[in-house]
Amino acid sequence: MAWWSRTKEEKKKPAEGAQRKRSVPSGLFQKCDGCGQTIETEKVRQALYCCPQCGHHFVMPTEQRIKLIVDEESFQDEERQIQPDDPLNFRDAKRYADRLRAAQKQVGVADAFREGTATLDGRQVAIGFFVFEFMGGSMGSVVGEKITRMFERAIALKCPAILFNASGGARMQVGILSLMQMAKTTAALARLKELGLPYISVLLHPTTGGVAASFAMLGDVIVAEPKALIGFAGPRVIEQTIRQKLPAGFQRSEFLLDHGMVDLIVERKHLRKRLAELVALLGPQKKTAAA
Repeated sequence: MAWWSRTKEEKKKPAEGAQRKRSVPSGLFQKCDGCGQTIETEKVRQALYCCPQCGHHFVMPTEQRIKLIVDEESFQDEERQIQPDDPLNFRDAKRYADRLRAAQKQVGVADAFREGTATLDGRQVAIGFFVFEFMGGSMGSVVGEKITRMFERAIALKCPAILFNASGGARMQVGILSLMQMAKTTAALARLKELGLPYISVLLHPTTGGVAASFAMLGDVIVAEPKALIGFAGPRVIEQTIRQKLPAGFQRSEFLLDHGMVDLIVERKHLRKRLAELVALLGPQKKTAAA
């Protein structure tokens, strides 16, 4: 035991001449996963949620992505009344019903998908966006239903369908009801293709699991953002299963482009323009006032 000790007051008292440490408010800075640099969060926002140093694409909030892609105030959010349920009364560390309520309160939407109609450079499209902020964009019954209705809306309007994918895959809390959505959505997509209507799939980081194993990889044109993780199981799971080291860049956009599974890699700042070009090329012609 030491022959001396300091009182609590002495411990709290700063040394003479020492400057009081200033704390930095949280959220002002963030570390880039690409270059490892610490950058101002506001500069990341101004660069469309990309690193101003290396161009690394961060996950972009869904509301900002909608504003970036479609014509101003043209997005009509459909099927907002559909609410998720808890048919299995699932519980792990927390009740699934409680997780749903917490996610709805935090994100402000009913589930992990938003869909409706919009115009892109004046041309009508049926368009959908995974909400990755909501339970990692996992696909449950409501997500599958809304994707199906998006394809059906494109059929009814005879317009192109565009789907922005960002998901961890099937939602385990609803079990087989989630896996059923893979077949359900793909069947609706098949009806769209029978009519010759175009479907553009945009793969964001990450696009995995049952989403990647179904409609995400079935686009007439498949577009990806740079270095997005795309695949069924993650690379770490695959390495542990096959006990082999995977190639560099495996399951990233660039790897899939080299192997013919992705058609285009487009930086976020150019994505709206490129999609507008594809819709103009593949979709019905824009209606004029005379028409």
